[in-house]
Amino acid sequence: MKLNLFSSGTYINRRQKLSSAVNGGIILLPGNTEASMNYTDNHYPFRQDSCFLYYAGLDIAGLVLMIDTSNGTSTLFGNELSIDDIIWTGPLPSLKEQAAAVGITAVQPLSAIATVLKNVQDRKQRIHILTPYRGDTAIQLAEWLGVSTSALKPFVSEKLVRAIIQQREIKEAEEIEEMHEAASISADMHVAGMELTREGLYEYEIAARVESIALSGNGRLAYPIILSVNGQTLHNHYHGNRLNAGRMILCDAGAENNKHYAGDLTRTFPVAKRFSVQQKEIYEVVLDSMNHSVSLLRPGITFHEVHKQAATRIVAGLKNIGLITGDINEAVDAGAHTLFFPHGLGHMIGLDVHDMENLGEDLVGYTDTMKRSKEFGWKSLRLAKELKQGFVLTIEPGIYFIPELIEKWQAEKKLEQFINYKGLSSYLSFGGIRIEDNYLVTADASSKLGKHLAKSVKEVEELRG
Repeated sequence: MKLNLFSSGTYINRRQKLSSAVNGGIILLPGNTEASMNYTDNHYPFRQDSCFLYYAGLDIAGLVLMIDTSNGTSTLFGNELSIDDIIWTGPLPSLKEQAAAVGITAVQPLSAIATVLKNVQDRKQRIHILTPYRGDTAIQLAEWLGVSTSALKPFVSEKLVRAIIQQREIKEAEEIEEMHEAASISADMHVAGMELTREGLYEYEIAARVESIALSGNGRLAYPIILSVNGQTLHNHYHGNRLNAGRMILCDAGAENNKHYAGDLTRTFPVAKRFSVQQKEIYEVVLDSMNHSVSLLRPGITFHEVHKQAATRIVAGLKNIGLITGDINEAVDAGAHTLFFPHGLGHMIGLDVHDMENLGEDLVGYTDTMKRSKEFGWKSLRLAKELKQGFVLTIEPGIYFIPELIEKWQAEKKLEQFINYKGLSSYLSFGGIRIEDNYLVTADASSKLGKHLAKSVKEVEELRG
């Protein structure tokens, strides 16, 4: 196995910055282990923990990184392969060779970690950990720290969480290169899906083709594919519907490249070769909202404001079609847009498709002075805070006609001063439209990541043939 890494200096610098930011105690970052799927030796595809990847780079199960902030030194804990391991899974570089590749000189067997941590506790040093998102990691940490899993909370360090977010949210130049690649592979996935689609096929046939491009790009899926004629269901992973000419396909699919950086793109296109008049009208409203949102991206603007302006453009477009009435700004302030656009405009992206989400969405996307709304629609905005140069995020406005939600609001006469419920009756089987690309916030604007992917009605229809 060949290690796929940035230069050792990249990892050394990252660990030094983290150590200086935490400045006190021991940082413990476990990598992930293999996880059994339906019996012990049949594992889920291995995915390394993203924080471990960021600071240690090694895409190998069963490793743990420890950073002593008193002197900035790092230790890699792990086990050497036995001959049985080598026979079944092949050889790996030795633990010392793995450590050297990422600029670590101290190595210890995994069995030593409990003793090392006991000595740290005896010295009354703080041990900083992150909230474990996997049960096996929680069990490991509890064993090493000599506590129950329910007693891990005092070790979870908000100082560590905030330091990691502050570091990882600004993407380095070499990270941006990886994300360009991931977005380009993702674009190829969508092209393949659009080119294959025709009436009579099933969604799973298109989804299989889309996933194959991620694999052929030496990557994998960044998240399970959303590909459905029922685009009004936001996270729809069912692929069993037969394609009929009057429907559209919403495809939300992204690749994770071989360094585990994610792409996240969405396109919506007709099963037929051309959009219907009704489909085109709604599509143009979504595209206008997207283009306007992108034009606003720059350091200093809050993403909350970008989201609000995206919603305002959607309401204005729906008013032109006759589905919204009254004052546009008043309708947005009242939340009328959330009937059609119930999710956030976008989120951070990087080593995770929802970047650093395991560290806490509110800490990643909000600030101490900007609290998350509890209102429907607005509560789903993952990112709201002021943008900075080096942020990479998605822009993904959408319009969805969710029959169950429309019927509920209509029965309650909710916001009927703004919503033309009678006009909505012809849209109950419409589905949904979302368009999504990935953007880097630059010094005074933004730039799109990855190769161009058809987005206008004309481009999509040309690609459909």
